[in-house]
Amino acid sequence: MDRTTIEDAAYPNCPIRNILSRLCDKWSLLVIYTLNKAGKSAVRFKELQREIPDISQKMLTVTLRTLESDGYVTRTVYPEVPPRVEYALTPRTHTLLPHIDALMKWAIENNDSIINDRKKANAKNNLAIKHQCQLK
Repeated sequence: MDRTTIEDAAYPNCPIRNILSRLCDKWSLLVIYTLNKAGKSAVRFKELQREIPDISQKMLTVTLRTLESDGYVTRTVYPEVPPRVEYALTPRTHTLLPHIDALMKWAIENNDSIINDRKKANAKNNLAIKHQCQLK
């Protein structure tokens, strides 16, 4: 589902698909985590960009707009020169944070074994491909 889709076309009443498709992209959870980690009520765009150095300006903008449209983030523009824009987590997002924390804890606890399983599967696949090439 792309970022402009409101509901999953095939399963419009499925909350799992509708929420996770937007929240579990490459950047959304990281932006939420970074906003929470800042410990402040609001964070400026450039601060977020510094904290997530591998995200492009365009992708950060798109992610923040998506999070804002879904009610996870608020955007406050101050009429100053130059304009100041700050982002903050909404109360709804604060209820999501314990679940994100639990997922992160699980990922940390299981990361090494998952990486090892990936390596084993990759080696097995490479061996199968090599075997197929020898049969030809």
